[in-house]
Amino acid sequence: MTEMFRTLYTNRELIGILVAKQLKLRYRGSVLGFAWTLLNPLLLMLVYTLVFSVYLRVDVEHYPAFMLAGFLPWTWFATSLSSGVTSILEGASLVIRSKFPAVVLPVVALTANTINFILTLPILLVFLAVLQVKMGAALWALVPLIAIEYLFTLGPVLIVSAVNVHYRDFQHIIGHVLTVLQFVTPILYPLALVPEGLRPWTLLNPLTTLVGGFQDVLYWNRVPPWTPLLGLLALSCVILSVATLMFSRYKRSFAEAL
Repeated sequence: MTEMFRTLYTNRELIGILVAKQLKLRYRGSVLGFAWTLLNPLLLMLVYTLVFSVYLRVDVEHYPAFMLAGFLPWTWFATSLSSGVTSILEGASLVIRSKFPAVVLPVVALTANTINFILTLPILLVFLAVLQVKMGAALWALVPLIAIEYLFTLGPVLIVSAVNVHYRDFQHIIGHVLTVLQFVTPILYPLALVPEGLRPWTLLNPLTTLVGGFQDVLYWNRVPPWTPLLGLLALSCVILSVATLMFSRYKRSFAEAL
């Protein structure tokens, strides 16, 4: 893991160039451009609000605000995995060069989505203010929450990007896995609605802790409990350690597989 971070630091300028290029290409030719970053979740919010506030009647005040507070960090995680899983395949022309550090590509995918999320936050805060959701000093907790989510997502992104080079079906499987995770994680409904018998299993899902932290800050206006988040940070380090070992093992045959 130390070697990986050393490689990333050495190639920080290359990462910056590739991230800027990816952000420019994402909305090139689009009339609304960056606005789609928030428009996509807003359109989904209208659908989910209709389903969960009108049809299923989830009793949550300012439900659109509650949903967005959890849905945007989830979107960051999901899009990072979706773009990360094919990052090495899409950068095949670079990877086959002997001196190009392949680890840069999944990190670029994650970092671009991270910047996208951060740029969306001011628009989200304005939207929450319009919905009359109270916000205060708890907003400072967003900084460590963003750092934890970045570290937590980095490990899975490295794993799926490396495995997908050798097993191309993985890029299709990951979409179905993310769909399941979206609905078993309390994003569209509060944790209190999960039956008591299933709640311990829901709490074992690390995304429950992560999304709950953002909901605490953005919707409930409170600092999230740090004990679960510190546990998530420790888990992230373990996953990242395993991910770097797997990536190092697979990268030796990247050029051959590509």
